[in-house]
Amino acid sequence: MKSNLKLPFAILAAVPFIMVLGNSMLIPILPAMKKAMDISLFQAGLIITAFSIPAGLTIPLAGFASDRLGRKVIMAPALIIYGLGGLIAGTAALLLQQPYPVLLGGRIVQGIGAGGTYQLAMALTGDIFQSKERTKALGLLEAANGFGKVVSPIAGAALGLIIWFAPFFVYGVLAIPIALAVWFIVKEPEQSKQKQSCKEYWNQMQKIFKDKGVPLVASFLAGMVVLFVLFGVLSWLSDILEQQYGIQGFYTGLLIAIPVGTMAITSYLSGSYLQKLQAKYLKLSIILGLVLVTASMAVVSLFGNIYVLFIALVLLGIGTGAVLPAVNTLITSAAAEEERGLVTCIYGSTRFFGVAIGSPVFGMVTEVGKTAMFLGATALVAAIALIAFFYIQEEKMLPPKLLQQN
Repeated sequence: MKSNLKLPFAILAAVPFIMVLGNSMLIPILPAMKKAMDISLFQAGLIITAFSIPAGLTIPLAGFASDRLGRKVIMAPALIIYGLGGLIAGTAALLLQQPYPVLLGGRIVQGIGAGGTYQLAMALTGDIFQSKERTKALGLLEAANGFGKVVSPIAGAALGLIIWFAPFFVYGVLAIPIALAVWFIVKEPEQSKQKQSCKEYWNQMQKIFKDKGVPLVASFLAGMVVLFVLFGVLSWLSDILEQQYGIQGFYTGLLIAIPVGTMAITSYLSGSYLQKLQAKYLKLSIILGLVLVTASMAVVSLFGNIYVLFIALVLLGIGTGAVLPAVNTLITSAAAEEERGLVTCIYGSTRFFGVAIGSPVFGMVTEVGKTAMFLGATALVAAIALIAFFYIQEEKMLPPKLLQQN
């Protein structure tokens, strides 16, 4: 990476790190929120939902706007909105006797802001890096996202020891300075200024999905399912650590950090190695990663020993870390710069909804049974691996420039 790009890229890498704090930092302190505000478990869960649904719905709109107006002009204000939403929630908790409704409103604001963050950072990285270095850069972005997943439950639990609403203020403290850095330091490549009409734009998008729709959808599903499984399993893990082993709070955060830490390291390494390999290895990385995730789910379904469980979770982290940088590269490369924002953000929405539904679905384990739940997850990931094997086609998704370099 050129020296003049290191600082701007470090700022872009901070964006997915901040975004992933949005939910993960609050999970360890949901019991404290429930007690402090005298709300039900369902109402506590809405604090997560109020963030996730607006974010998932906003992501494609942010992508469309970024293709028309530029990445920074959407991303910087989105980061400020994200931070302000956190400050609204924190201030409500600090000043109001019954803060729950306003806190929920702050979370909705925060989710709207989150919709214009990580995926646009991914799209802008795709704009900046035009060579094989794009794969490494996207792997680093995924590693930053994974590092946020590692740090956030630990940080949330630690901040909760001060006071339960302290994490909300952290969002503003981190997001607003990063927004300013994105605006003033990151240089956005000159985009075509032909200003397509909406009709021309959507015709071009239809052409992209007509030509590349099947491999794109297969890639979307691969990214979605590994995050669905990862967050579902982590939610389940948090529950059983407390119920079966009496481990909670800060120590739960430390143990949850093991699989997500493995994912972050693997994302970094796979991004670095894929940069040096031929394009065909992108598909191979996705398939091998899905096979590892399948194996991890099969192991969890069959064994109850906690040590075997954590071995399976390490496999889950490695598999997820192998899948995501390769999928990111294929998707950001499938569209020209003028449409990349929307394509990337549609992918971002599928990822976000995968994360959003993982926890409630895996919460059904007590009703359907652990073995049935995890065998079902095994079958699901295996099916997506087969779809990836048959339908992901690098030659359709990668531009000739990248294929010729391999």
